[in-house]
Amino acid sequence: LKVLSRIDSILRSPRAPPLIFRPSKGPVQNYIKENGQGCGFEHLPLTIEMWADQLVALKDLHRSLRRLSLELLPWTTKDPQDNRESIRVEDLQLIVDAILEELEHKEKNSQTQSLQTLSAIVSHFQKLFDVNSLNGVYPRMNEVYTKLGEMTNAMRNLHELLELDSSAPPTVVVDTVGKLCDIINKNVTEQVQQLLGTQDIHSIINKLEEHECFFPPFQALIQDLLCLLEISNVDDILPAVENLK
Repeated sequence: LKVLSRIDSILRSPRAPPLIFRPSKGPVQNYIKENGQGCGFEHLPLTIEMWADQLVALKDLHRSLRRLSLELLPWTTKDPQDNRESIRVEDLQLIVDAILEELEHKEKNSQTQSLQTLSAIVSHFQKLFDVNSLNGVYPRMNEVYTKLGEMTNAMRNLHELLELDSSAPPTVVVDTVGKLCDIINKNVTEQVQQLLGTQDIHSIINKLEEHECFFPPFQALIQDLLCLLEISNVDDILPAVENLK
């Protein structure tokens, strides 16, 4: 009876889980009331069995947490408590806290590295595009984006005009434009030669020199005739001379 009373006092204490104490019902409860033994722990064996299973599972959980800890924290030494018969919740909490602390530390380091990387990228952009201050980074980015769009559109139009494949690099476009310019220049030269009636560049130079010698005196003569005959149109010179006969 003393043992039962002791158990009863433990079960009724404020620290005891409510699961382990249930008031008895029926004839058993009446018998307990008559004998002054209102213990109410007839179901306690089942609860103790459940606790025993939980203690075994607690060891398995501790073993799994230790494996996770060694995986995430390989530099840690083996916990001497692994060989203990009884595992406490505090032991598990220590392992979880150590893992969480390491993860938080890694996250902070990752953020720091990200900031360093972003700073290096911005500095490199400033050097490439001659930006003196951080305030000028965004405007220059917009300018570069606009220029890139214009260049992309121009290259696309050139590809279509020159009937080139869209995958042709800029060097191919430049070479094609150069060849086209050579063809145009050659045609212009031939047309000039046909117009001047010569196929020799030296003859063209001679004809231009003759023109420079002849044209100024001829132009002066025509101007004098226009003044003497008091006319303004070159076509009227010949009729005016004929009228003087």
